[in-house]
Amino acid sequence: MSGYSSRNNGAGRPSPLLPFLLGVLVVLSLTLLWRFGLPGWHGSGNDAAAEPRPITPRAELTDLEKTNIQIYKKARASVVHITSVDLASLGFRFNVQEIPKGTGSGFIWDEKGHVVTNFHVIQGGQAARVSLADGSSYRARYVGGAPERDLAVLKIDAPASALKPIPVGTSDDLEVGQVVYAIGNPFGLDQTLTTGVISALGREIRSVVEGQTIQNVIQTDAAINPGNSGGPLLDSSGRLIGVNTAIYSPSGSSAGIGFAIPVDEVNRVVPQLIRSGKIIRPSLGIQVATDQLAEQFGVQGVMILRVLPGTPAEQAGLRPTVRDAEGRILLGDIILGINGKEIKRVRDLFAVMEKVDPSKPVRLKLLRGERLIELEVDLSGSNS
Repeated sequence: MSGYSSRNNGAGRPSPLLPFLLGVLVVLSLTLLWRFGLPGWHGSGNDAAAEPRPITPRAELTDLEKTNIQIYKKARASVVHITSVDLASLGFRFNVQEIPKGTGSGFIWDEKGHVVTNFHVIQGGQAARVSLADGSSYRARYVGGAPERDLAVLKIDAPASALKPIPVGTSDDLEVGQVVYAIGNPFGLDQTLTTGVISALGREIRSVVEGQTIQNVIQTDAAINPGNSGGPLLDSSGRLIGVNTAIYSPSGSSAGIGFAIPVDEVNRVVPQLIRSGKIIRPSLGIQVATDQLAEQFGVQGVMILRVLPGTPAEQAGLRPTVRDAEGRILLGDIILGINGKEIKRVRDLFAVMEKVDPSKPVRLKLLRGERLIELEVDLSGSNS
């Protein structure tokens, strides 16, 4: 008697329709629950008399908040959005298309339409477009640039009523810890305000020109991101104290270490770019300490840190600051005067040197150790 075999007609094997039917049942159940809900889920919380909640009165704004708001409202009209573009011909006569290449920030320098930004913002572009805070946009002309200082000047033909020059401050009296404000267009987001403090002074960063550095740069923890370059760094009075130029970040985004070119350097370079398109000045061939560093050594004047080889300063015998074999710092020459004009700060040195005739030697009054001496320096061939 053979009986029933497990292989007979597939007896004992699950029907292939069973998983399908179970799936249909689950879907149907979920659909019904979604449509009609669980008991007590729908229809039990409605209130026909519901009204918006009353507004809790806001406390008076703090003095810091009022300052932030005031600075932003006052400065935003001076800040611009800059788009560097390439020009591409469409194959038709006089038909040229602008192709965006990069973006950055800038600010209005004067009522003639001059706009200041970083050189690297417009570097490599064939043209640029400047957008004002009111949304108007203008084709810009390149006026001049100083790649070694990462500064450039553009010009737009906008009505004077639309041009709000930014108030200019000074950077020689800045202190670590004071509050600063950065306004720009990070990641293409127009008119963005960030706040922070001055983290350090006298930093040195690389310029866009290989092998050259920008000295006495301001370091800040105000968030500076791609697109902020060329925008203003302001003090608590809303005055320009620097031009945001770079960040230190492995990721490319703000890491709390941003740098700005000090306004005293900007205020020295920009007029030259407007006048001649480039920096034209005689050079002694020295690197000097910041005023803050000089004060730490009790120096009243401009302290020479380095004397560059092959320069008028080296030929005249100027002495740099050095360390001795035991690591002690031996101060170099201290510049106290040029051509009879007193030199107390770095900006005094720059201001006098800008007006010097490079075809004539200059006479330096120096403090060397404890002695006052005078040296004549021939600047021929030092133009830069």
